Amino acid sequence: MNVMITGASGGLGRALAAECAGRGYNLFLTDINEQGLRCLQSGLERQYGVCVTARKCDLTDDESVDEMLSVIDRNGIEFDMLLNIAGMDFEGGFLDRERESVVKIVSLNVEATLRITHAILKRRRAGREFSLVFVSSLASLYPMPLKATYAASKRFLSDFALAIGQELKSQNVKVLTLCPGGLPTTQEAISGIAAQGFWGEMTTNKLETVASRTIERALKGKRMYIPGTVNRTLSLCGKLLPRSFIAAIIYKRWIGAQSKWLSLESKT
Repeated sequence: MNVMITGASGGLGRALAAECAGRGYNLFLTDINEQGLRCLQSGLERQYGVCVTARKCDLTDDESVDEMLSVIDRNGIEFDMLLNIAGMDFEGGFLDRERESVVKIVSLNVEATLRITHAILKRRRAGREFSLVFVSSLASLYPMPLKATYAASKRFLSDFALAIGQELKSQNVKVLTLCPGGLPTTQEAISGIAAQGFWGEMTTNKLETVASRTIERALKGKRMYIPGTVNRTLSLCGKLLPRSFIAAIIYKRWIGAQSKWLSLESKT
Protein backbone atom coordinates (compact mmCIF):
# COMPACT_ATOMS: atom_id res chain seq x y z
CA MET A 1 0.00 0.00 0.00
CA ASN A 2 1.47 3.34 -1.09
CA VAL A 3 0.05 6.35 0.76
CA MET A 4 0.60 10.06 0.23
CA ILE A 5 -0.04 12.40 3.16
CA THR A 6 -0.06 16.19 2.75
CA GLY A 7 0.52 18.42 5.76
CA ALA A 8 2.36 15.45 7.22
CA SER A 9 4.44 17.28 9.82
CA GLY A 10 1.38 18.73 11.60
CA GLY A 11 -0.37 17.01 14.48
CA LEU A 12 -3.05 15.12 12.54
CA GLY A 13 -0.65 14.43 9.68
CA ARG A 14 1.88 12.90 12.09
CA ALA A 15 -0.79 10.80 13.76
CA LEU A 16 -2.03 9.46 10.43
CA ALA A 17 1.53 8.80 9.26
CA ALA A 18 2.19 6.77 12.41
CA GLU A 19 -1.09 4.89 11.96
CA CYS A 20 -0.27 4.02 8.36
CA ALA A 21 3.34 3.08 9.19
CA GLY A 22 2.05 0.80 11.96
CA ARG A 23 -0.04 -0.97 9.32
CA GLY A 24 3.07 -1.51 7.19
CA TYR A 25 2.20 1.00 4.46
CA ASN A 26 4.84 2.77 2.37
CA LEU A 27 4.60 6.52 2.82
CA PHE A 28 5.19 9.61 0.69
CA LEU A 29 5.05 12.58 3.04
CA THR A 30 4.93 16.21 2.04
CA ASP A 31 4.77 19.47 3.94
CA ILE A 32 6.20 22.96 3.70
CA ASN A 33 8.07 22.31 6.97
CA GLU A 34 11.15 20.40 5.79
CA GLN A 35 12.73 19.97 9.22
CA GLY A 36 9.53 18.53 10.63
CA LEU A 37 9.29 16.16 7.68
CA ARG A 38 12.82 14.86 8.13
CA CYS A 39 12.31 14.23 11.84
CA LEU A 40 9.07 12.39 11.13
CA GLN A 41 10.66 10.35 8.35
CA SER A 42 13.58 9.15 10.45
CA GLY A 43 11.34 8.36 13.41
CA LEU A 44 8.90 6.29 11.36
CA GLU A 45 11.65 4.40 9.56
CA ARG A 46 13.38 3.62 12.83
CA GLN A 47 10.23 2.57 14.69
CA TYR A 48 8.30 0.72 11.99
CA GLY A 49 10.87 -0.25 9.37
CA VAL A 50 8.71 0.96 6.48
CA CYS A 51 9.74 2.86 3.35
CA VAL A 52 9.20 6.59 3.92
CA THR A 53 9.85 9.28 1.32
CA ALA A 54 9.69 12.92 2.41
CA ARG A 55 9.54 15.90 0.06
CA LYS A 56 9.16 19.54 0.95
CA CYS A 57 6.47 21.18 -1.17
CA ASP A 58 4.40 24.34 -1.19
CA LEU A 59 1.04 23.01 -2.37
CA THR A 60 -0.15 26.53 -3.18
CA ASP A 61 2.59 26.90 -5.81
CA ASP A 62 2.25 25.15 -9.18
CA GLU A 63 5.99 25.02 -9.78
CA SER A 64 6.69 23.45 -6.39
CA VAL A 65 3.99 20.84 -6.95
CA ASP A 66 5.26 20.06 -10.45
CA GLU A 67 8.78 19.54 -9.10
CA MET A 68 7.46 17.04 -6.56
CA LEU A 69 5.39 15.26 -9.19
CA SER A 70 8.45 14.93 -11.42
CA VAL A 71 10.22 13.10 -8.57
CA ILE A 72 7.22 10.79 -8.22
CA ASP A 73 7.13 10.10 -11.96
CA ARG A 74 10.88 9.50 -12.26
CA ASN A 75 10.62 6.84 -9.57
CA GLY A 76 7.48 5.30 -11.02
CA ILE A 77 5.49 5.69 -7.81
CA GLU A 78 1.77 4.91 -7.97
CA PHE A 79 -0.57 5.40 -5.05
CA ASP A 80 -3.34 3.50 -3.28
CA MET A 81 -4.39 6.25 -0.89
CA LEU A 82 -4.24 10.04 -0.55
CA LEU A 83 -4.79 11.77 2.78
CA ASN A 84 -5.44 15.49 2.23
CA ILE A 85 -4.45 16.91 5.62
CA ALA A 86 -2.83 20.24 4.71
CA GLY A 87 -4.98 23.19 5.72
CA MET A 88 -5.01 26.38 7.79
CA ASP A 89 -7.07 28.96 9.62
CA PHE A 90 -6.44 32.37 11.17
CA GLU A 91 -8.38 33.48 14.22
CA GLY A 92 -10.21 36.81 14.11
CA GLY A 93 -13.15 38.34 12.29
CA PHE A 94 -13.16 38.79 8.53
CA LEU A 95 -12.23 42.48 8.61
CA ASP A 96 -9.79 41.97 11.46
CA ARG A 97 -7.51 39.93 9.22
CA GLU A 98 -5.30 41.18 6.42
CA ARG A 99 -6.66 40.47 2.96
CA GLU A 100 -3.71 38.19 2.18
CA SER A 101 -4.47 36.03 5.23
CA VAL A 102 -8.10 35.52 4.23
CA VAL A 103 -7.17 34.61 0.66
CA LYS A 104 -4.42 32.27 1.89
CA ILE A 105 -7.00 30.15 3.71
CA VAL A 106 -8.83 29.48 0.45
CA SER A 107 -5.58 29.04 -1.48
CA LEU A 108 -4.42 26.17 0.74
CA ASN A 109 -7.68 24.62 1.92
CA VAL A 110 -9.36 24.63 -1.49
CA GLU A 111 -7.06 25.36 -4.43
CA ALA A 112 -4.07 23.38 -3.19
CA THR A 113 -6.24 20.43 -2.20
CA LEU A 114 -7.79 20.29 -5.67
CA ARG A 115 -4.35 20.63 -7.27
CA ILE A 116 -2.82 17.66 -5.45
CA THR A 117 -5.97 15.53 -5.57
CA HIS A 118 -6.21 15.80 -9.35
CA ALA A 119 -2.51 14.96 -9.71
CA ILE A 120 -2.51 11.92 -7.44
CA LEU A 121 -5.75 10.49 -8.84
CA LYS A 122 -3.95 10.50 -12.18
CA ARG A 123 -1.15 8.54 -10.51
CA ARG A 124 -3.18 5.90 -8.70
CA ARG A 125 -2.28 2.25 -9.08
CA ALA A 126 -4.17 0.62 -11.94
CA GLY A 127 -6.61 -2.15 -11.15
CA ARG A 128 -6.66 -1.47 -7.40
CA GLU A 129 -9.03 0.25 -5.01
CA PHE A 130 -8.03 3.81 -4.22
CA SER A 131 -8.93 5.56 -0.97
CA LEU A 132 -9.20 9.34 -0.88
CA VAL A 133 -9.62 11.32 2.35
CA PHE A 134 -10.49 15.00 2.70
CA VAL A 135 -10.18 16.74 6.06
CA SER A 136 -13.17 19.02 6.37
CA SER A 137 -14.40 20.18 9.79
CA LEU A 138 -17.37 20.21 12.09
CA ALA A 139 -17.38 23.93 11.23
CA SER A 140 -18.32 23.04 7.64
CA LEU A 141 -21.78 22.00 8.79
CA TYR A 142 -22.79 25.50 9.90
CA PRO A 143 -22.48 29.15 8.87
CA MET A 144 -19.67 30.28 11.18
CA PRO A 145 -19.40 33.97 12.07
CA LEU A 146 -15.81 34.91 12.99
CA LYS A 147 -14.58 31.81 11.14
CA ALA A 148 -16.53 32.44 7.95
CA THR A 149 -13.77 31.88 5.40
CA TYR A 150 -12.44 28.77 7.10
CA ALA A 151 -15.88 27.18 7.53
CA ALA A 152 -16.85 27.97 3.93
CA SER A 153 -13.61 26.49 2.61
CA LYS A 154 -14.25 23.30 4.56
CA ARG A 155 -17.85 23.22 3.34
CA PHE A 156 -16.50 23.27 -0.20
CA LEU A 157 -14.34 20.23 0.55
CA SER A 158 -17.25 18.36 2.10
CA ASP A 159 -19.53 18.98 -0.89
CA PHE A 160 -16.76 18.28 -3.37
CA ALA A 161 -15.87 15.00 -1.68
CA LEU A 162 -19.46 13.78 -1.77
CA ALA A 163 -19.79 14.69 -5.45
CA ILE A 164 -16.50 13.23 -6.60
CA GLY A 165 -17.14 10.11 -4.56
CA GLN A 166 -20.26 9.45 -6.61
CA GLU A 167 -18.50 10.43 -9.84
CA LEU A 168 -15.58 8.02 -9.31
CA LYS A 169 -17.44 5.19 -7.60
CA SER A 170 -17.46 3.10 -10.76
CA GLN A 171 -13.67 3.58 -11.02
CA ASN A 172 -13.04 1.89 -7.65
CA VAL A 173 -12.30 5.15 -5.81
CA LYS A 174 -13.59 5.45 -2.24
CA VAL A 175 -13.91 8.97 -0.84
CA LEU A 176 -14.18 9.78 2.88
CA THR A 177 -14.75 13.19 4.45
CA LEU A 178 -13.38 13.64 7.96
CA CYS A 179 -15.24 16.30 9.97
CA PRO A 180 -13.54 16.63 13.35
CA GLY A 181 -14.29 19.12 16.08
CA GLY A 182 -11.31 20.32 18.09
CA LEU A 183 -7.99 18.52 17.67
CA PRO A 184 -4.96 19.21 19.90
CA THR A 185 -2.60 19.54 16.92
CA THR A 186 -0.51 22.53 18.06
CA GLN A 187 -0.09 24.71 21.12
CA GLU A 188 -2.12 27.34 19.31
CA ALA A 189 -4.96 24.84 18.78
CA ILE A 190 -4.79 23.72 22.40
CA SER A 191 -5.07 27.34 23.56
CA GLY A 192 -8.08 27.84 21.31
CA ILE A 193 -9.77 24.74 22.73
CA ALA A 194 -9.09 25.88 26.29
CA ALA A 195 -10.58 29.32 25.54
CA GLN A 196 -13.86 27.64 24.60
CA GLY A 197 -14.18 26.11 28.05
CA PHE A 198 -16.68 23.28 28.50
CA TRP A 199 -17.70 23.06 24.84
CA GLY A 200 -14.12 23.11 23.67
CA GLU A 201 -13.35 20.12 25.89
CA MET A 202 -16.50 18.23 24.90
CA THR A 203 -15.94 18.59 21.15
CA THR A 204 -12.24 17.68 21.20
CA ASN A 205 -11.00 14.20 20.28
CA LYS A 206 -7.69 12.38 20.65
CA LEU A 207 -5.49 12.49 17.57
CA GLU A 208 -4.52 8.82 17.71
CA THR A 209 -8.14 7.69 17.93
CA VAL A 210 -9.22 9.92 15.06
CA ALA A 211 -6.30 8.71 12.92
CA SER A 212 -7.02 5.03 13.51
CA ARG A 213 -10.74 5.30 12.88
CA THR A 214 -10.22 7.50 9.81
CA ILE A 215 -8.11 4.83 8.11
CA GLU A 216 -10.55 2.09 9.12
CA ARG A 217 -13.50 3.97 7.66
CA ALA A 218 -11.63 4.96 4.51
CA LEU A 219 -10.79 1.34 3.77
CA LYS A 220 -14.40 0.31 4.35
CA GLY A 221 -15.66 2.91 1.88
CA LYS A 222 -17.49 5.10 4.37
CA ARG A 223 -18.42 8.55 3.12
CA MET A 224 -18.22 10.67 6.28
CA TYR A 225 -16.67 10.40 9.71
CA ILE A 226 -17.58 12.83 12.50
CA PRO A 227 -15.53 11.85 15.58
CA GLY A 228 -17.28 11.93 18.94
CA THR A 229 -20.85 11.48 20.12
CA VAL A 230 -21.24 15.16 21.05
CA ASN A 231 -20.06 16.27 17.62
CA ARG A 232 -22.42 13.89 15.84
CA THR A 233 -25.29 15.22 17.95
CA LEU A 234 -24.35 18.81 17.09
CA SER A 235 -24.27 17.90 13.41
CA LEU A 236 -27.90 16.77 13.64
CA CYS A 237 -28.86 20.10 15.20
CA GLY A 238 -27.34 21.79 12.19
CA LYS A 239 -29.74 19.92 9.94
CA LEU A 240 -32.86 20.59 12.00
CA LEU A 241 -32.53 24.27 12.97
CA PRO A 242 -32.72 27.33 10.66
CA ARG A 243 -29.26 28.34 9.48
CA SER A 244 -29.79 32.00 10.41
CA PHE A 245 -30.64 30.94 13.97
CA ILE A 246 -27.55 28.72 14.12
CA ALA A 247 -25.36 31.58 12.89
CA ALA A 248 -26.68 33.86 15.65
CA ILE A 249 -26.10 31.22 18.35
CA ILE A 250 -22.59 30.44 17.13
CA TYR A 251 -21.71 34.12 17.03
CA LYS A 252 -22.79 34.64 20.63
CA ARG A 253 -20.76 31.66 21.79
CA TRP A 254 -17.73 32.19 19.58
CA ILE A 255 -17.17 35.92 20.11
CA GLY A 256 -16.45 35.40 23.81
CA ALA A 257 -14.21 32.39 23.25
CA GLN A 258 -12.30 34.04 20.44
CA SER A 259 -11.79 37.28 22.37
CA LYS A 260 -10.45 35.27 25.29
CA TRP A 261 -8.16 33.25 23.04
CA LEU A 262 -6.77 36.30 21.23
CA SER A 263 -6.21 38.02 24.58
CA LEU A 264 -4.23 35.02 25.83
CA GLU A 265 -2.18 34.92 22.63
CA SER A 266 -1.27 38.59 22.90
CA LYS A 267 0.17 37.97 26.37
CA THR A 268 2.40 35.09 25.28
